[in-house]
Amino acid sequence: MADHMPVRRSWNKLCVGAALRGSPIYKNMYINIEPQIKKIISEIVKKFRENDFKCYLVGGSVRDLVLKRQVYDYDFATDALPEQVNKLFKRVIPTGIKHGTVTVLEKGKSFEITTFRADGEYTDGRRPETVFFSKSLEEDVLRRDFTINGLAYDVEKDEIIDFVKGIEDIANGKIRTIGNPIERFSEDGLRTYRACRFAAKLNFEITDETFEAIKSTLDIASGVSAERVRDEFTKILETDVPSVGLEYLRKSGLMKIFLPELDAGFEVEQNKFHIHDIYYHSVYSCDAAINDKNIRLAALLHDIGKVPSKREGDDGDATFYNHEVIGARMVKKIMKRLKYSNEEIEKVVNLIVNHMFHYTDDWTDGAVRRYMRKVGVENIDDLLELRLADRKGNGSREGMPAAIVKLQERIAKIIEEENAISVKDLKINGNDIMTHFQILPGPIIGKILKELLEQVIDDPEINNRDKLLELAKEIYSSNAE
Repeated sequence: MADHMPVRRSWNKLCVGAALRGSPIYKNMYINIEPQIKKIISEIVKKFRENDFKCYLVGGSVRDLVLKRQVYDYDFATDALPEQVNKLFKRVIPTGIKHGTVTVLEKGKSFEITTFRADGEYTDGRRPETVFFSKSLEEDVLRRDFTINGLAYDVEKDEIIDFVKGIEDIANGKIRTIGNPIERFSEDGLRTYRACRFAAKLNFEITDETFEAIKSTLDIASGVSAERVRDEFTKILETDVPSVGLEYLRKSGLMKIFLPELDAGFEVEQNKFHIHDIYYHSVYSCDAAINDKNIRLAALLHDIGKVPSKREGDDGDATFYNHEVIGARMVKKIMKRLKYSNEEIEKVVNLIVNHMFHYTDDWTDGAVRRYMRKVGVENIDDLLELRLADRKGNGSREGMPAAIVKLQERIAKIIEEENAISVKDLKINGNDIMTHFQILPGPIIGKILKELLEQVIDDPEINNRDKLLELAKEIYSSNAE
């Protein structure tokens, strides 16, 4: 796999320089906050200062402001205690009061505000046993995970405060822990996954020391809950180039912990039609897919059934018969294990089990309608996107095959003509049948509707009430006999 080199940034473009030699304060950083948000933030900070409290923007919002990226959440740190914050604002929600965090609602926006703190001992690889409130911004910063997330912004003075050389690491495109990486990862195993996610999100490199520490703390990472891992994994899939994060997951050993089925495809060669092994074909297909988490996940796992289904064909080349069926079963188990919702599981499994369709001009209109019914009209566009990503991930092909383009045109025509694809499209329903034949609810109703649909799929012109009741009579009489 080609190395994904991070985007290098010029130091001079990030800042003019420190105010004093050796000072943690950086001026003239050209921080640009959307005016409406800037006004609300300034009013929040002003209220703290008027009451003799300190208050700074902190964490990911400051990092993204420095990088001139879109900011979605603005978080604050203060020396005010939670109960003091409650008195300053009218609308406050105690979202994480145990750890000093409350959410302030101002002008339709929500802002998390956390008291400066120092964490006690970590014993479960997840969260500290105790939390100590502090009066020191520096002490609060030193408990955080990565240097790029250890920045604070003084809104009133327009200054970045950097105790951990986070600006330098941003300028050099580096992911580095604050302090000893083994200690940081031992405190919270999720940080190992977060390192990979930030590398993918920002197109940064994880420093050697930090990366080696991930490999040394896999026992801690293995104890992280499935839900927390799933959330970080999903965020990697939603980055511009997911393969950056996926490769860090594989090389570090994290992938073996939560997604061994994908890791198993590494160095498993395919047949003459593929340039890449199963693993790299999968991650490149994921890169090529549109940025939709379900389609990206389907693209990443669409060939996961190839490892157990691989056989040697008569010509000595590899075959993977029914890998889509085997893979769909595997993906259902994987997604349940990672606590995805039933709706997400159904969506991704449906795409995977149907991704191997082979359209030819010989398909009748009825065959096209049956295909639409099998996949679900609402899923067809996503399935075709998966096929396109699969083709790009091959490494030697581009664009949608002409045959698939023809299929798209035929599907569009059928949809435009509103031909029946499912039972609900029939011009009669179960109540009509029960009323017409004076029969009670039972399996026969569904059987009649299903057989009517099969006939309408082949001949849409018969989809009218009188004709359907006539056919229903024949079906009912046949079953009655």
